[in-house]
Amino acid sequence: MLTDEQADLQRLAREFAAAELRPRAAAWDSVGEFPEGLFEELAALGFLSMRVPPEEGGLGLDPVSSILVLTELSWGDASAGLAVAQHNCAVAEALARFGTEAQRGQWFPELVSGARPGVIVSGEEDSGPAGVDPTALRARRAGEEWILEGEVRGAVLGDRAGLFLVFAAMDSPGGKPAPVGSPDRSAFLVPREARGLTVARTGRSLGLCAAGQARVNLDAVRLPPDALLGSVGEGGSVRAEVLAMARLGLAALSLGIAQAALGHAARYAGEREQFGRVIAEFGGIREKLGGMVLRTDLVREFLLAEGRRWAGIDRGEGGRATPLAGERHEGAALAKVSASEAAMWCADEAVQIFGGYGYMRDYPVEKLMRDAKGMEILFGPNDLLRGTLAEAALRRAE
Repeated sequence: MLTDEQADLQRLAREFAAAELRPRAAAWDSVGEFPEGLFEELAALGFLSMRVPPEEGGLGLDPVSSILVLTELSWGDASAGLAVAQHNCAVAEALARFGTEAQRGQWFPELVSGARPGVIVSGEEDSGPAGVDPTALRARRAGEEWILEGEVRGAVLGDRAGLFLVFAAMDSPGGKPAPVGSPDRSAFLVPREARGLTVARTGRSLGLCAAGQARVNLDAVRLPPDALLGSVGEGGSVRAEVLAMARLGLAALSLGIAQAALGHAARYAGEREQFGRVIAEFGGIREKLGGMVLRTDLVREFLLAEGRRWAGIDRGEGGRATPLAGERHEGAALAKVSASEAAMWCADEAVQIFGGYGYMRDYPVEKLMRDAKGMEILFGPNDLLRGTLAEAALRRAE
């Protein structure tokens, strides 16, 4: 059961998605970018400050409210939803949990206004495409300053970022490169205008085209001491919190895609005629639609329950004084895997219901299938996260 405030937020997000996102999604997908001004529109509605505390000028929404908003935005356009999710669930979340008072005062106003869209950049394989080098980004001290080196390809929304949350492996004293597999990580807040930072758009992706991917290069980027987020070597803890929230956000985006696929398929089935009957009367089509309803409803109920559980952790219920990433890690993995696979399944069924038209770009469901595939890969490929779930099952068995 939603509260009145949650229902109002959901309605606001759906109205915005219906009026401003869905009608333009195909055009954005075609040209591979968002229009100027989109982030300002999102900021005006408070969607870029969902995870920013009220005392810092944000909405300070609970996880359930964030899930509702992200689902509706992704129903309109998954690329736009991804931009909002990464901004809130990665950068703003990390700053709220680990930032100093000075850092929050410096960066939150620009994050809230949309002047600096936030993006996560990491060499870790579970925060981007599989197979990247975990030491691709490195950091070392130089007196009071930090120097960051390295390059990451495939940073989603990297070319639109105003503030990068960078996770870098710490070089050993004397500048010796960090060994592969080194657990010593630190997190840094890097502004777009930092000297030595260059960003270049990479090739067009299969789906989520308007979000785009970029190559982020850090060539001896010098940062002041207060660019460090958290403590030296605390990057693993920061990243765990960020990825847990980001995966829950990605699950909400996946639900939005699944709901969009179901809506398009149901409308088409009720209009398309064959042999003098609408195809919705055929048993095979009804079975497909019923399966889509089943999967979307199950994912929705699980996500809302998980969001309420996370809200309880944030409040310190059950004797917990602070949120613990370990308590949310398994739930986030389960949410991301189940929701993204439901989105892919529903998109595939929608294409089948549309028949040959479903394979054409003149109709909306082929885009949903391309976007859904991205949900299975981003912030940890599903096969990797299944390993996380297996480890949890083995621990319980012991």
